[in-house]
Amino acid sequence: MKNLSTHQVAKQLGLDAATLSRYIKAGKITAPPETMAGGIKLRLWSESDIEQLRKELPKIANGRKTRYKKKQSAVSGHQLAKTKTQARTPAVQKKSRKPKKK
Repeated sequence: MKNLSTHQVAKQLGLDAATLSRYIKAGKITAPPETMAGGIKLRLWSESDIEQLRKELPKIANGRKTRYKKKQSAVSGHQLAKTKTQARTPAVQKKSRKPKKK
């Protein structure tokens, strides 16, 4: 079984390494413990760790994209409610005050 670094795992999952590190620091995902190798701290990811990460990633609310989707759904819902209300109420006809010409 081959162990991969955080950078390699991020590349494999199609994420930026900084994004994955930010998720780890924020506690949004569970990561393997840090190990020392040549005076450098790094995380060694096993295949089971990567599979667990793949299951956790879709559950992460990732800031701007999630907020934008929520905003769009709220706007769509508002427009839908607005169009339904307009369709139910008939338009009020104003009466003309000028007499009709013959």
